[in-house]
Amino acid sequence: MTPIVSLVGRPNVGKSTLFNRMTRSRDAIVADMPGLTRDRHYGMLRMADRPVIVVDTGGFEPVVDTGIVHQMARQTRQAIAESDLVVFLVDLRTGLSPQDLHIAAELRKTGKPILLAVNKAEGRHSHPALAEFHELGLGEPFSISAAHGDSVPDLLERILSALPPDPSVGMPESPDAEEQPDVTADAATPDTPPRVHSLRLAIAGRPNVGKSTLVNALVGEERVIAFDMPGTTRDAIEVPFERDGRKFILIDTAGLRRKGKVFEAVEKFSVIKTLQAIEQANVVVLLLDATEGVSDQDAHIASFAVEAGRALVLAANKWDAVDTYGRERLMVAIRQRLPFVGFAKFHSISARTGAGLNGLMKSVIAAHAAAYRKLPTPKLTRAIIEAVAQQQPPRSGPVRPKLRYAHQGGTNPPIIVIHGSALDRVPATYTRYLEGQLREKFDLTGTPLRVEYRSSTNPYAKDT
Repeated sequence: MTPIVSLVGRPNVGKSTLFNRMTRSRDAIVADMPGLTRDRHYGMLRMADRPVIVVDTGGFEPVVDTGIVHQMARQTRQAIAESDLVVFLVDLRTGLSPQDLHIAAELRKTGKPILLAVNKAEGRHSHPALAEFHELGLGEPFSISAAHGDSVPDLLERILSALPPDPSVGMPESPDAEEQPDVTADAATPDTPPRVHSLRLAIAGRPNVGKSTLVNALVGEERVIAFDMPGTTRDAIEVPFERDGRKFILIDTAGLRRKGKVFEAVEKFSVIKTLQAIEQANVVVLLLDATEGVSDQDAHIASFAVEAGRALVLAANKWDAVDTYGRERLMVAIRQRLPFVGFAKFHSISARTGAGLNGLMKSVIAAHAAAYRKLPTPKLTRAIIEAVAQQQPPRSGPVRPKLRYAHQGGTNPPIIVIHGSALDRVPATYTRYLEGQLREKFDLTGTPLRVEYRSSTNPYAKDT
């Protein structure tokens, strides 16, 4: 099995900075403020051709037993429990703190191998202040600078030597090993079908609509912090899981507020990460709050997903908390404020009780299949001819556009390229009519559809 290394320490000691340095990414949000990371964040590190899973954790405050800090501590304890090695990060600038002593005491009880790393030691690798960290009783402190990369390669060598030996080393190679493709769950991109069919599913919505609760309900464990406070999730957390034999990468995103209400720089980074998660997903579930109806922000999120070409499913959470009249009002609001996502399936769910999740996931899979559906040119052309026979495009002056044949120009979303003459005069209403005909003909429910026109030119026309 792939070994797991967790980064643990009190708030603002540089765990996320070290995580990004080790994984050579910018997956974790980094800012000079404590308590930024809250959920477990996983990444991949490859050392000496050996993959290692690295876990970034929130600031660990083991003596606090209430509020969001207690929830963060539970997440950290879970990361420690599943780790093969713990890197305990402390801060040279602030020195040894009572909180470091509490963390060290708890780490010793776990019996896990521990490496003590003293961060923010730029140019001070033999500083006398290093000596005080011997009081933690965790061996020789190793000084690094995660921000500048000083001594980080040496730390990685220490991690590698402290991990259990790789069981695959020294084993005879399988005769057909060369024929096995090197694929990973992250091999999928938004515009190409996943090689191992890991469907990237982003859960998006306003703050406090129950996104994290839905993620935990789907995964079947408390994977991310679900707390009754808007803005609990600040980063886009990827959670691989399997359901009914199908592999998914579930993405819990930060709640998107109105632009005028985003003040902190950290929250702006959270918005960027959420928008990136939507763009990189195969399917987006827009989670609505059945108790609050449909807001302008819900419409903005849906609009962004459609513009990005992502397959979309609508879900109204907290359905069990509204009466019949409230449900009817919500359905009216969806038709009035989200008419441009009429292609998306709607589901009423309760993330707290798990009601409606099976139907939701079936629609997610169907939307993904529609987004990547292959549409043969003969069938597309026949569908266009039948649609024109049923209703011709309106004249534009003395000219009536002529639609001759069509072919598929791409997937996710499906792109239909129609060839003919005077197609620049096709009105938007007729394009919507064609989209409806194509959706019904090829079962393209759940995905946006792009229709492009290519007009032929008259080779005998005189140059003007």
